[in-house]
Amino acid sequence: MPTNHDAVHRHTFAVLVENQFGVLGRITGLFSARGFNIESLCVAETEDPSTSRITLVTTGDDKVLEQVHKQLNRLIDVIKVTDLSEEPHVGREMMLVKVYAEAAETRAEVLRIAEIFRAKIVDVTPKTYVLEITGDEGKIQAVIDLLKPLGIQEMVRTGKIAIARGQRML
Repeated sequence: MPTNHDAVHRHTFAVLVENQFGVLGRITGLFSARGFNIESLCVAETEDPSTSRITLVTTGDDKVLEQVHKQLNRLIDVIKVTDLSEEPHVGREMMLVKVYAEAAETRAEVLRIAEIFRAKIVDVTPKTYVLEITGDEGKIQAVIDLLKPLGIQEMVRTGKIAIARGQRML
């Protein structure tokens, strides 16, 4: 009988690293070498240009996730690792989605959906709209579900970024 320890969970790790050549490759190599899947990955400089912050989403049982945390901490250029899933945090994704919208009724429906979800129309052509949507994964998925029947031509997502709530910092 499986225990709660064997349950699969989705976790968001915030990793502060030295802004050095090859750091991202070593981190992704750690995951691929051990058969861990990375569901989303975002990397950018922090307020200090000598460091970068990686927000990484992965799935596994508690034992796997504990191993991920330990392995990340062992990498030379890693300054700190925090599992944000274990504390209150704010997480967001951004998506750009191009929707076919040549017919007047389709254009009106896209505008209605954009208004409901507070999306921005960032590009308009005679046949398409490009929307920018920011929110949690549930909001992003809801917009996709509503736009799909209208004709999504292309979309791109940032993956999750996240930050701890309150005074806690990475």
